[in-house]
Amino acid sequence: MSIKDRYMSGSQENPRWGAIVRDGIILLVVLIFLVKMWPFYSVPTGSRGVVTQFGKIVGIEQEGLAVLPPWQNLTLFSIRAEEANIDNASGSTSDTQPVSVSLTVRYSISPDKVSEVYEKYSHNGDLSSYVQTATHEIFKAVTAKYSAPDLIAERAKVSTDIYAALGSKLAVYGAQVINIDMRNFSFQESYMRAINSKVEQEQLRLAAENKLRTVEAEQKQKVAIAQAEADAVKATADGNAYANLKIATAQAEALRVQNSALAQSKEVLELRRIEVEQTKADRWNGQLPQNVYAGAPIPFLNVSKP
Repeated sequence: MSIKDRYMSGSQENPRWGAIVRDGIILLVVLIFLVKMWPFYSVPTGSRGVVTQFGKIVGIEQEGLAVLPPWQNLTLFSIRAEEANIDNASGSTSDTQPVSVSLTVRYSISPDKVSEVYEKYSHNGDLSSYVQTATHEIFKAVTAKYSAPDLIAERAKVSTDIYAALGSKLAVYGAQVINIDMRNFSFQESYMRAINSKVEQEQLRLAAENKLRTVEAEQKQKVAIAQAEADAVKATADGNAYANLKIATAQAEALRVQNSALAQSKEVLELRRIEVEQTKADRWNGQLPQNVYAGAPIPFLNVSKP
């Protein structure tokens, strides 16, 4: 039988509505049956499949293909990293200074805790509300251990303390902390002005100390240079004085030896006189002086001796 014969009424060509409705109902029932009875499911990467039977968890499917009987249901559960933003978390330091901060906490569900988290807290792995509440509590507890100056100076340690405490807290909910970002760390405006003023004063003090050390270093350098120059002058003077002393000593010693020799030998004295006369003779040009005074000696003319 053709489709036309099945749904058209003979020669009148009027549709057989009863047959159309009946076949439509049958097709719908078949589709519903196939959907309900379809045994093949896919669990994507970064997820787990929670298998329930009449509302009870009966298993956890890993990533990939899952084949289930029709009386069981599969719910996809994310174990990917999730993010919770906590704006203006507030606390108080050990010296009663109010402090606030904004944080971003990245976390994920522990794969071995999927069944517990699904049953107690979330059917899709979203624990942001629990993370926000826990982060507020942890921030208050950690900041209460630090004074305001220490909270500023040891920000890295504060972040580490928050990370450790929040990790322990979220473990109760089957989650694990990936990392924490802190931003907009601030105190009251009056306290921040006081901190800024203190920082400025400290910078001025350090600048003055640096300048003083520079001046002291320059003065020490000048003193060292002057001392070196004085030492050099003194050394030169000492050297010259020592040399002069040695020369004078040598000359005195020579005169002493010479005088001693002269005193001991008249022949040496006569030899010296002859040497002097010889020197005069060597220098004489052969001319007699034009003016001769009474008693003046005439060179090389000694009439007293034959």
